[in-house]
Amino acid sequence: MYTVAFIDGQNLHMNTRAYGWSVDMARLRVYLREKYHVQKAYYFLGAYIEENEPLYRSLKRAGYVLNFKEHTQTLISKKKGNVDTDIVFLAMHHIAERKKFDKIVLISGDGDYYKMVMYFIKKQKFAKLLTPNKKSMSSLYKTISPQFTDFLDRPDIKRKISKKT
Repeated sequence: MYTVAFIDGQNLHMNTRAYGWSVDMARLRVYLREKYHVQKAYYFLGAYIEENEPLYRSLKRAGYVLNFKEHTQTLISKKKGNVDTDIVFLAMHHIAERKKFDKIVLISGDGDYYKMVMYFIKKQKFAKLLTPNKKSMSSLYKTISPQFTDFLDRPDIKRKISKKT
């Protein structure tokens, strides 16, 4: 099985940090590989910022394919990442171009992905929506069968992927 993950980096970071913990990205990559057979994990960020280069190198070493939001120089400091359309575009590109994949995993609780998620479920191409925590999941996803959702802050998952302090 060839599974692809799409990770909304800002959503993941903000919705774990807000609840007092953070994800060890290398451990998350191992978890995705072992649990969902993820061969390729796309990590979406805001605009490229040179000062964050150590973070980018760390993510690449852990096995993520980085995708940056394109902004003009004047907008970089004024905008949040807003990678939703980039994630939807790349996921739909996989379908349109008949890229080889069996399922997708999405890491985000953002309701902006709802239509995409429903489409992939209908096409039997959806493995799991992993939200950073139960409280950050959009109410839109409450209509989806629990077999398609899980929470990274669930104690057994959190233990496997959180940074050791």
